[in-house]
Amino acid sequence: MNNTKETKIEGNLNSAREPVFKQFKPGTIKRLLSYMKEYRLRLTFVIICIILSAGANAASALFLQSLIDTYIIPLLGQQHPDFSLLLRALLFMGSIYSIGVLATLFYNRMMVVISQGTLKRIRDNMFAHMQSLPIKFFDTHSHGDVMSYYTNDADTLRQMMSQSLPQMFASVVTIATVFFSMLYLSVWLTVFVVLFTLALLKLIKLLVGKSSVHFMKQQESLGDVDGYIEEMINGQKVVKVFCYEEKAKEAFDKKNDELCASATQANKYGNITMPIVANMGYVLYVLLAIVGGAAAIGGIKNISLSGADVLTIGTIVSFLTLSRSFIMPIGQVSMQFNMVIMALAGASRIFDFLDAEEEKDEGYVTLVNAKEENGEIRECRERTDIWAWKHPHGDGSLTYTKMKGKIVFDNVDFGYEKNKIVLHNVDLYAEPGQKVALVGATGAGKTTITNLINRFYDIADGKIRYDTININKIKKPDLRRSLGIVLQDVNLFTGTVMENIRYGKLDASDEECIAAAKLSNADSFIHMLPQGYDTVLEGNGSGLSQGQRQLISIARAAVADPPVMILDEATSSIDTRTEAIVQKGMDALMKGRTVFVIAHRLSTIRNADIIMVLEHGHIIEKGNHEQLIEKKGKYYQLYTGAFELE
Repeated sequence: MNNTKETKIEGNLNSAREPVFKQFKPGTIKRLLSYMKEYRLRLTFVIICIILSAGANAASALFLQSLIDTYIIPLLGQQHPDFSLLLRALLFMGSIYSIGVLATLFYNRMMVVISQGTLKRIRDNMFAHMQSLPIKFFDTHSHGDVMSYYTNDADTLRQMMSQSLPQMFASVVTIATVFFSMLYLSVWLTVFVVLFTLALLKLIKLLVGKSSVHFMKQQESLGDVDGYIEEMINGQKVVKVFCYEEKAKEAFDKKNDELCASATQANKYGNITMPIVANMGYVLYVLLAIVGGAAAIGGIKNISLSGADVLTIGTIVSFLTLSRSFIMPIGQVSMQFNMVIMALAGASRIFDFLDAEEEKDEGYVTLVNAKEENGEIRECRERTDIWAWKHPHGDGSLTYTKMKGKIVFDNVDFGYEKNKIVLHNVDLYAEPGQKVALVGATGAGKTTITNLINRFYDIADGKIRYDTININKIKKPDLRRSLGIVLQDVNLFTGTVMENIRYGKLDASDEECIAAAKLSNADSFIHMLPQGYDTVLEGNGSGLSQGQRQLISIARAAVADPPVMILDEATSSIDTRTEAIVQKGMDALMKGRTVFVIAHRLSTIRNADIIMVLEHGHIIEKGNHEQLIEKKGKYYQLYTGAFELE
């Protein structure tokens, strides 16, 4: 359990750290855009709306010049002023503002649709790809790390697409339109604004740089706190039993203080960036008013894209408004830049996951329902008691081999890593209907053998034959469909008891599921549940005892009715009384099948046809119970208690 917890905590820390520290790889943006292809028309509409919004913002500021110089100042001093032209001008200005507001509303709403739709496609691809990954991938990646692809990385991507990118693009367009609008009004004042902006950018770079460092520390501390909380929740019973509450609170307070300190520093710099930009904008506003006013009073010639003339009040007011529209977007771009970098790093992690090599399957022999007529095997659609291996040949012909359940290991070597062999020269013969028991200390290679039968891993050398067929010629789904497995760690899924049993055979009827439950001795306790077979299980069946959960898993294997069964320490974590009930269910399940049993309790395998004793990846003894007892070797020592399994 400790290893599991450490793995989960490590996953949380990784999910917190990696999006921050890992730079996104080249091609990430291009690949991300490829997921948005179907939204090309909508994206075009968004771009148009952003340009309209920025244009309306600049146009309304420019119109102030005309409004003041053309419509307001001429009315000053008139005894009977005519306000009709001014009213029309105000209505025109209102329409410009309305276009800007509507354009902003439309592109924001549209980006929500685009971002959620894009993320849906990415998540669909991720989940579909995950189903095709080999078991090795999940053995080498923590569950927390895999979950972070769907949560942390996907969420930063959503924020970037729906908020950061539109805001940055809108800010850049606004800066460009406002810049040319200012040049249209006054080149000299624009040069003054640019010089002021360069000084402001240096200040912003300093603030953003400091906030980024502390945001990284915040992410680390957040992962540490989340991991500790998860560990305490999982171990709450141990905490209570050993009265560890006060010590746990002290440790949590220490970690939480670190998170508080780093978060405070990060947000201190992050939160003051925009207020500083805003206040610097006010400073620029005042300086422009002074400089512009002085130039107007002094009669200094104003040079602009529209020509050279004296600065007017309307020009100064319009330029002051534009200066505010120029400074604020610069601050917004700076604020969003870190979010974009983090999101692209998250996207890079997601694409690394999608690029993970899928499980290879070069098999061509398939498993089919069959019936025997006049000694000849024929394929049929309906489910029968006979299964057959279907062999296609190069000339287009087909041959069928009746499935019996004979498994042979011929001089098999295997290692999880190329240079570290864990199984050496394993020879194993399991005749149809035989019960083969694998015995040995932890790490001897018992579970590895069952993993090779399932082809969760491929062997380094030798051959494994299934009914005389090399298993690498059998399609993996068909191979695994012929095998039933009951593990020590039971996995039950959210759903009814009936649905959990039906996992073994998706097209099984209710009657078949109930018959499987009766066979495995699960029917009696299921009827005692609140809604019987319709009782909804949650939290991996946390409301059931370990024995009840195991009986449901045996029923799930029984409904599949496979010719070969693998029982991997299925009774090691339950008490002796419950074990007797579970053992009855397993005995009924094993009848007439080839069975591989891994067990720590040697009393449960006395009736095995063959017992194989493994040590450091070698089969050191082989025979039935009586033969091995007579040898007085390692099995004898284990059985008599002279040597205990670890």
